[in-house]
Amino acid sequence: MRPRAWPTAARCGIDRDRVSESLRIPVETSDLTPAWLGAALGAPVVAVEVLESHSGTTGRTRLGLTYAPGGGNGAPASVFVKLAPFDVAQRGFVDRVSLGVSEARFYREIAAEVPVRVPRAWHAALDGEKRYVMVLEDLRASGCCFPRPRDPDVAERSLAVVEAMGRLHGRYWETPRFAADLAWVAARGTGERGAGGELVAQAKSLLADRLPPAFARICDFFVAHVEPITELWNEGPATLVHGDAHMGNLFVDGSVPGFLDWAMVGRASGLRDVAYYCCNSVPATVRRAHEREWLARYREVLTEEGVALGEPAAWDGYRLFAIYSWLAATSTAAMGGLWQPEHVGLGGTERATASVEELDCLGFLRERLGV
Repeated sequence: MRPRAWPTAARCGIDRDRVSESLRIPVETSDLTPAWLGAALGAPVVAVEVLESHSGTTGRTRLGLTYAPGGGNGAPASVFVKLAPFDVAQRGFVDRVSLGVSEARFYREIAAEVPVRVPRAWHAALDGEKRYVMVLEDLRASGCCFPRPRDPDVAERSLAVVEAMGRLHGRYWETPRFAADLAWVAARGTGERGAGGELVAQAKSLLADRLPPAFARICDFFVAHVEPITELWNEGPATLVHGDAHMGNLFVDGSVPGFLDWAMVGRASGLRDVAYYCCNSVPATVRRAHEREWLARYREVLTEEGVALGEPAAWDGYRLFAIYSWLAATSTAAMGGLWQPEHVGLGGTERATASVEELDCLGFLRERLGV
């Protein structure tokens, strides 16, 4: 059964095209004036209160809104706004990899159709390849909660997450739209040839003494074989993936999991999302006890969506992308607190390292690569 359709800007009576493309893209929180927000929402905003503001790979601001009497019907009392990072150096990094632009484009063009819960988009705009803005649902005000690895219901939640991934991936599995309106998504695969080697070497020098011995061994193997590993990641059938589906990018609405932070949306194996979540975010004891069950359910959901994925292929893909999960966590940890708080990067790296070791991913890669 497909989940019910979640309201988006268009479904809530707000026309995403009502705002002129010439509307200036805000860069700082101070640019989010009542006039700008009123134009973006199509409602008479008379006052704006900054409830929270911080910056990472994007600038994030939570705003409370006041409307003219009788003029805010159907408009949100608060919103979550994403725009370019407030730090100039961080802004340059995000510009180079087009993270924010891709996410804004996802909300403008795809969010209304995906069969999973995503934040409601009241307005999303981009200007070329650098500037963007998203006015999104305030999930906290909607009563949503945010899962953590040590939650007592992590196994139950994880099953629901994997089921949702199956619905998403089944919808776009090898879709011909990758050669049409989703060509921009298709261009975003799983890393460029040889990408990640320098960050892994940096991570080893910075973090090896703070992580299990297996971490250094995995670092050495990855750096030595980074190019053929990247080629393996981009083989086989592909679908639309979230791309960064760790637990910090999830929320829960009642019992329904939702996905936020779509900056890494792309075309890749669906098992990239599955392994990324299970091996990066779930405590090792829970993952070890349930990962086969979760993969079986993922395959069942794909079957319901008309996609056949055999058990051996699913298990091999899971082991292959456990390495990708490890790379993502390791790269985050190598950046210190620039991308995520340090303890988040280290925790994800430790969990992913345990996954790679227990799944004998290096043995699998040696066999596939003939080394």
